[in-house]
Amino acid sequence: MHDEDKILACVDRSHFAETVTDAATWAARRLSAPLELLHILDRHPEIGSGKDHSGAIGFNAQQALLTELAEEDAARSKAAREQGRIFLNQLRERAIAAGAVAPDVRQRHGDLEETLVGQQSSVRLFVLGRRGESAETTQRDLGRNVERVVRALKKPILAVTEQFQEPRRVLIAFDGGGMARRGVELVSRSPLFQGLPVHVLMSGKATRDGAKQLDWARTTLEKAGFEASAALVPGDAERVIADAVCEQEIDLLIMGAYSHSPLRTLLFGSKTSDLLRSARIPTLLLR
Repeated sequence: MHDEDKILACVDRSHFAETVTDAATWAARRLSAPLELLHILDRHPEIGSGKDHSGAIGFNAQQALLTELAEEDAARSKAAREQGRIFLNQLRERAIAAGAVAPDVRQRHGDLEETLVGQQSSVRLFVLGRRGESAETTQRDLGRNVERVVRALKKPILAVTEQFQEPRRVLIAFDGGGMARRGVELVSRSPLFQGLPVHVLMSGKATRDGAKQLDWARTTLEKAGFEASAALVPGDAERVIADAVCEQEIDLLIMGAYSHSPLRTLLFGSKTSDLLRSARIPTLLLR
C-alpha cells in the first residue's frame, strides 16, 4: 500500500462521523488502501467569552487584556485538540472493528476546502457527509460546504447519507458525455465495485445516439466481468433516477458533479444538488 492511494475520511463532531467512518472503512477494505480519518479544527471558532471587552480601558490595561485574551484562546484551542483526539480515537476503534488495517488519524487547524485541496495529491478517494456540524441545528438536507468542496477537488468523492450499509447494487447516472463515459471506465477498472451488479440509466430527452451510448456502457462493464444492465427512460432526470433507486433497491449512485459554472448554478440551480437531495443514498461524485 502507498500513501498516495489513501482513503481520506473527513469527519467532524456531527452525527455523520460514524457513517463517514463506516463508508471509508468499506472503501479501504475493498481497495486494499490505507485509511486516514481527518478532523479539521476551525482556526477562529466563534466562541464568546461572556465578557464585555468594549469601551475605554485604563492605563496599561491594554497589554493585560491582550494577554488575557491570548490565554483564553490558547485554553480553548487546547481543549478543542484534546476533545478532537478522543473523538478521533473512538472513530479509529470503530474502523478497526469493521476491518480497517492500522487506520491513521490526524487533526489540523484550517479551512476545510484549503486543507482537502492540499491533501489531494495523496488521496485516491475522499469520503464526507452531506451535512456537517454546522448544519446540525438547521433543516438543510445538504450542507453548505458540499458544493464548494466538490468543485475544488478533482478526485472522486463519496458523499454519504445518515445511514451506510455495504452496497449490493450500483446505479450509474449516464448521459453519454465525457464525464459519464469516464465514470463507466472507472467502475469497470476499480476493485471497489467488483462483484456488484451495475445498472446504467440514461434519462431526460431521447437522443439520436442514446441507444448506442448505452450499449457501449453495458458492453464495457460486461467485458470487465460485471453483471450489467442499461435502460433509457425519458423524463425528468431527478424523478427518473429517484424512482429507479427505490424500485431497484439501489445502494450506491454514481454520477458526474457540478459540470456547470457556479454562476450558472446560482442563476438556474444545480442538477447535482437536486439529485443529491432526491436520491438519499451514498453517492460517488466524479469531477
